[in-house]
Amino acid sequence: MKIALLDSTIREGEQSPNVSFSVEQKIEIVKALDDFGVEFIEIGHPTVSPDIREAVSQIASMETRAEKLIHGRANRSDIDDAVSFGVPWVGIFFGTSDLSLEYKFGIDQSTALKRIVEAVEYAKNQGVKLRFTAEDATRTSLPFLIEVAQAVQAAGADRFSIADTVGTLTPEKTTSLIKSIKDSIDIKVHIHCHNDFGLATANATAALIAGAEVADVTINGLGERSGIVPLAEIAVLLKQKYNVNNNWDLGALPSLSKKIEQISGVFNSENKPIVGLHAFTHKAGLHTKAVLKDPRTYEAFPPELIKRHRDISIDKYSGRDAVANRLNTINIKYTDDQLNEILKVIKSHPEKRRFSDIELLEIADEILQADLKVYVPVDVEAIINMELSSTIYTTRITRLLMSFPQVKDVYEVAGDYDIIVHIKAKSIMELNSLVEELRISDGVRRTHTRPVLKGYSHGKEQKNGNVD
Repeated sequence: MKIALLDSTIREGEQSPNVSFSVEQKIEIVKALDDFGVEFIEIGHPTVSPDIREAVSQIASMETRAEKLIHGRANRSDIDDAVSFGVPWVGIFFGTSDLSLEYKFGIDQSTALKRIVEAVEYAKNQGVKLRFTAEDATRTSLPFLIEVAQAVQAAGADRFSIADTVGTLTPEKTTSLIKSIKDSIDIKVHIHCHNDFGLATANATAALIAGAEVADVTINGLGERSGIVPLAEIAVLLKQKYNVNNNWDLGALPSLSKKIEQISGVFNSENKPIVGLHAFTHKAGLHTKAVLKDPRTYEAFPPELIKRHRDISIDKYSGRDAVANRLNTINIKYTDDQLNEILKVIKSHPEKRRFSDIELLEIADEILQADLKVYVPVDVEAIINMELSSTIYTTRITRLLMSFPQVKDVYEVAGDYDIIVHIKAKSIMELNSLVEELRISDGVRRTHTRPVLKGYSHGKEQKNGNVD
């Protein structure tokens, strides 16, 4: 398939509730997307607000491999505005469903068609490449949608975009719709799928298979309501299952995802495909036994494809193979009987969600009755007190904090500080790096960090320190 991706993170993505990117953040996002290799970047609707206008202005002058597109309504003022930035592509939209015509515009189909054609012709007379989007296309009667598509092609439009504005498509309906439109026009077709039923990626993929050339995406699937197609999902799917050979840097997906989590305040669920924290974590005993022999048994694709790594969770579900693998990794020598004893202890703690290497080492130390000489990653714990600006929502900073894997607990408190954070890092260097990142975060006025020397839980003393 010869297809392309259009990323709309800084336009559609910013329409997510409680999300607002600064001009500098938008520039950073565009650079990262261009490095990843998306073919198009939608850089904004400049008439919305002064800061969006400023971002569009600065991004329009940037050198990028990706083609840039400015978004606007199908009227002369928005078209003039978009053209003034000197970007080759302009995308205009107009609602075509009966609902849109009646409740947004108060006009009939013939009047709508006239307005659409006039807008397309006017834009093309300005010398730009034009994408016309039929908003709410998937709830537009097919005969009228085809009439619109043929009319905008005749008026000079270069692309026709089908917007599934409220996510009502299904894959089979998508296939039928795209084939009908492709049979009716010669210009390239775009697809813009919302995720209201959780089918955005499936529908966009079906559209591309049926002949659409471009799918709209955002990083982490940000967008109105439930968002649109996540970049990571469709990029990996197209590469792995449909052999698309576009020059996308899949290894950049985790960092792209994390970047958007941190600056948007919207965080992925732990089991989100591709970029979720647990996307490559294995737990059940039979699963881990098979994965350790051949990862293909329980992995659709290797984590190395996107520069991630495989993780084996140790808890009451673990089997001998998983525990043995972990002990081998931290250079613990044991007999079969000792391994069975270690596993027995692990399974006797059903309340424990996961055993760290340090905790596993403590169990092994008691059973092996040996002075273990090993080097393992040692957690360094700290408590951070944070004072926030009065203009920032505490909950937003809390969600930011919870996106860091080192953060174990967050408490919103009263007094001189607003938030108390418990973090656990793998080294002093990692701790210092995280503290510095938190200190300079937007909305953070000051921080105070205290290392944890000893912790107590239900009478049991826990010590931090090197094991040597």
